[in-house]
Amino acid sequence: MTLRTRFAPSPTGPLHLGHAYSALLAYDMAVESGGDFMLRIEDIDQSRARDTWEQKIYQDLEWLGLRWSGSVVRQSDRLDVYRAALDNMWQRDLLYPCSCSRRDITQALSAPQEGVPHYGPDGVIYPGTCRATQSAAQHHIPHDTALRLNMSEAVKGHTLQNTGFRFQETGYCAAGGNQAVEFSASHLVESVGDIVLARKDMGTSYHLSVVLDDAAQGITHVVRGHDLFDATKIHVVLQNVLEIPTPVYHHHDLIRDDTGKRLAKRDDARAISKFRNDGYTPEDIRKIVGLKA
Repeated sequence: MTLRTRFAPSPTGPLHLGHAYSALLAYDMAVESGGDFMLRIEDIDQSRARDTWEQKIYQDLEWLGLRWSGSVVRQSDRLDVYRAALDNMWQRDLLYPCSCSRRDITQALSAPQEGVPHYGPDGVIYPGTCRATQSAAQHHIPHDTALRLNMSEAVKGHTLQNTGFRFQETGYCAAGGNQAVEFSASHLVESVGDIVLARKDMGTSYHLSVVLDDAAQGITHVVRGHDLFDATKIHVVLQNVLEIPTPVYHHHDLIRDDTGKRLAKRDDARAISKFRNDGYTPEDIRKIVGLKA
């Protein structure tokens, strides 16, 4: 099997050193194994995505010396694929509509009978307020509201079989560079909860689109920051539910500023384009982020 990695930026701002590190790491991994490096533009948030930023992504990556295989995949071209997956899960009673606002959720969690709010990989764990509205009588999937995954139903087969979920990790927290990360169905219900799989204004979500896109591009090794390590649990569940392969994951350290704060797109001072304009070379960027030139 050919090793295949990808880089999947969002066209919502300038690429910075953290993006350069992740893209170069994924590219090097593919090249060293004789595999493929793919590019995907994650532009489902059309309220923030801009064509100008997308063009600058191509410019920055080409300047860094990166070349990708095949055509660039753009998520905005795949909305029908995401909707088909949602329809599939809706017909299997794995989804339910949710009209709760962030304020509604916060208030529900702060009520005395609910206990102290706690957080999972997708933020505050949903208290299940709208779960009771799930009804088999509602045959058609709604398009004007958020849709949540009923985690208890999604993991039911694993619960009955007393089996857990797992993925292979070769980066962050991987003893010896490679280890199986395992977690139970009960952990998912209690510590992840009913996540949103389709937002009202997008028709999908990051979690749903990323697993479908990785499968469609044949990605065998996902290289990304360790801030997404815990979110991988969500992705493994969806891969099981949708019967698509689980790639190997390599979560890497984050590039931080001098104060230890992780870089963000608002950190224009560390934008790749600024380094280029200031006379730096791609080899300089590799050295800055700690990779071989």
